[in-house]
Amino acid sequence: MSTENKTPKRSLNPMDYTFNDVEQLSRFVTETGKILPRKDTGLSAKHQRRITNRIKQARNMLTMQ
Repeated sequence: MSTENKTPKRSLNPMDYTFNDVEQLSRFVTETGKILPRKDTGLSAKHQRRITNRIKQARNMLTMQ
C-alpha cells in the first residue's frame, strides 16, 4: 500500500479563467491541441466542464489554436 499523499494537481481556481487567458488554458491542452482528461488535470467534473467550455470559446474566437 502506498503511503504517498495524493494532493490535487490544481493550484488555481479554473473559475477565474476566461477565454482570453490563453497561457493559463494551455496548461489543460496537449501539444496537438487536445483537451486533457480529468485524471490528468486533477479537476472536479464541474471545473473540467467549465475549462472545456473556455477552451472551446478560445478556439472559436481564434485566440487559441
